[in-house]
Amino acid sequence: MENRELFASITTVPPVMVRLDGRAFHRLAHMLGLAKPFDIRFSRAMTAVCRSFLADSGLTPEFAYTFSDEISLYLPKLPFSGRVEKIDSVAASFGASALTLALECAEPIAFDARVIPVTPEYTLEYVVNRQDEAWRNHVNAYCQQALIADGMKPRQAAARLKGMPSPHLHEMMHDRGVNLAKTPAWQRRGVLVYKKRSEKEGFNPLTKEKVKAVRSSVTVDDDLPLFTSPDGQAFLKRLVGCP
Repeated sequence: MENRELFASITTVPPVMVRLDGRAFHRLAHMLGLAKPFDIRFSRAMTAVCRSFLADSGLTPEFAYTFSDEISLYLPKLPFSGRVEKIDSVAASFGASALTLALECAEPIAFDARVIPVTPEYTLEYVVNRQDEAWRNHVNAYCQQALIADGMKPRQAAARLKGMPSPHLHEMMHDRGVNLAKTPAWQRRGVLVYKKRSEKEGFNPLTKEKVKAVRSSVTVDDDLPLFTSPDGQAFLKRLVGCP
């Protein structure tokens, strides 16, 4: 029977990014009555899912980056002998279960997942790209909600915004008293959850000697630098281990 399992033998090598995207989350947002254009409760729930991935999933990601309904996991080591089908299915199902618990939701939640082979150097480019997408999503969300508040239907608002130059979008929101560059950082730049390592001094009762041990803790950063800036690049390089 196993030889009839499509794609079950496809494997990859580390490191990889695993990206999860929410399925039909517009319906979930309506059902939960989430605030628009952004809801802090939902963002914190997605952050809690990222923490669970690092602490409890068994996938052992080094960090998770999230914005909107998306989560990207960085896996420098691979479970399941690198089987792509297994990594995808476990990541999507764990994420959906964790978010259901975090939101105390009575309706089913679903993610899809995909594996992206990377190098440490390409990981920097990937995370910069996702932060750029977070910014575009942030601008569009504010502008679309503003047009809907003006009386447009969602499809009309989307059609109006399509192809509109960025300065026009900023001007549109400025006229409504909103400076898009001054909105909360988690809306503009996303949230990063990562393992922070620190060295602590301990005592070995067998050798009666002082020893140093490396401890790891899960850290949440919702006030991220711009990843294209010198500080942002230095931060990412330390995170990934790039020279």
